[in-house]
Amino acid sequence: MPSNGQPKAEPRNPAALRAEIERTREELATSVSALREEVAHATDWREWVRKRPLLAVGTAFTIGFLLAQRR
Repeated sequence: MPSNGQPKAEPRNPAALRAEIERTREELATSVSALREEVAHATDWREWVRKRPLLAVGTAFTIGFLLAQRR
């Protein structure tokens, strides 16, 4: 066992390493795609208005009122 506490890894052949790297790339691409969709959905203002119409109208009214007071 090496001094860092992890067992010594067996050497792998290049084909196995390439296959593992390709699998990892595919998993990463899938994860990034899912994350992009989730972020796009979470930041879509139309979805917020659709789910909380009264809050959206109240917020718009409050912002309009505050902007009108500044003038």
